[in-house]
Amino acid sequence: MKRRYLGELEEIVLLTVAVLHGKAYGVAIINEIEARMNRKVGLGALQTVLRRMEKKGYLESQFGEATKVRGGKRKRYFTVTSFGKKALEQTKDVRLGLWEAIPKIAFDTWK
Repeated sequence: MKRRYLGELEEIVLLTVAVLHGKAYGVAIINEIEARMNRKVGLGALQTVLRRMEKKGYLESQFGEATKVRGGKRKRYFTVTSFGKKALEQTKDVRLGLWEAIPKIAFDTWK
């Protein structure tokens, strides 16, 4: 199986879409990232990442219903695909492998 490499923001966005399961749209994703990570993400940067990951097959999207609150505009909801899930699992395995490879003595020397 081909290894899928995710950038940091891609990984964070994919994980956040999974956390928001069924409720992941632009502003909700930004709010969740900011709440959980105390990290600012611009809407433009997020939209770029979402489009790129959808193009790569990590995400799918569909429009919700139009609402009066949004002036008739529909929200675009994102979900993680099975391909995106595999990419997240591979990223997690690599990170855990690196953490487990750190010799215990290394932690003792860190200040």
